[in-house]
Amino acid sequence: MLIISSSRTKAGHLASPDGTNDTRPTRRPARVTTSAAVAVVAALTLSLLGCGTGGVRDRQADGDVGARPAGGPERPAAGMDGGAVAGDDGTRSAPPPPARPLSDTLTRALAPMAEGSGAYFSVGLRDLRSGAVGVYGGGWYDTASIVKVGILAALLLDAQDEGRELSGEEHAHAAAMIEQSDNGAANALWRAIGGADGLDAAHRRLGLTETFGGEAGRWGLTRTTAADQLRLLSAVFEDGSALGERARDYIGTLMGRTADEQSWGVSAAADGEGTGFRLKNGWLPRSTTGLWDINSIGHITAGGRGYLVAVLSDGSAGMDSGVALVEEAARRAVEATTAALNGDGGW
Repeated sequence: MLIISSSRTKAGHLASPDGTNDTRPTRRPARVTTSAAVAVVAALTLSLLGCGTGGVRDRQADGDVGARPAGGPERPAAGMDGGAVAGDDGTRSAPPPPARPLSDTLTRALAPMAEGSGAYFSVGLRDLRSGAVGVYGGGWYDTASIVKVGILAALLLDAQDEGRELSGEEHAHAAAMIEQSDNGAANALWRAIGGADGLDAAHRRLGLTETFGGEAGRWGLTRTTAADQLRLLSAVFEDGSALGERARDYIGTLMGRTADEQSWGVSAAADGEGTGFRLKNGWLPRSTTGLWDINSIGHITAGGRGYLVAVLSDGSAGMDSGVALVEEAARRAVEATTAALNGDGGW
């Protein structure tokens, strides 16, 4: 029987859920490079539009989950016929501009951080006004507690399928799990959704293709990519999701009530205007290395725009340095993107 350490850090997080019997792949994500976003952004944009790419599950079944995600087909170049409207005289108006890829913008903003850094990180960002999207960096990361958003989404999908409301106990667990990052509540709901199999099934319905539930009940060792976390955020905060409107509002409301001591991460890039921020963070010290996984995902407003932002990292020497890395990456990504998009007429 696998025994998980009960020693805890802030907010009851397990200090060492990886253990010596961990059977998940241990290959570290590739260090951030400036070319990774180009391969990922096309697949991500198509997936957010409902056009997934294949092959990821096959690679995972073979145990090769440490490789970079495969790129998808490229978006047609601007000015091609797709989307143009024919007028009465047979002429065609200019098609609407395609969602702008943000890979170059993110590379310019984030590449200097990667130079000489001992940690690994990946950033995904989506502008909700224009649909512009980009990912910097690649590879798989442990989710730690950001997986709790996916656990709640899976629970709500099950409730929708059954045509029922959440029970009082489920509501209590959901609130504690998201607002306080309570692990006991997460354990209860993890069991309720059917563990890793239930999580994976829910994720596929929500469009995720690169996230795989943690084995042996260790949900914190679920493996994911920044691109997939953007897909999850899109399923929570945008229309067209398998999640109904009430379910999406419920998740967003809980993410907007994060405990004050946990209100770090991508919220550092918010400017305080509009509806504020909604986020979920995760932090995990690894017993095998002594290094930290620090992650943050959420919805923020900055410069009059709404953004979905995911920052994943591993290899930080401590929690404080990991949080600083995640916050600086979020700030640089959002500031550079806001300047670029608002500078292009605010589209």
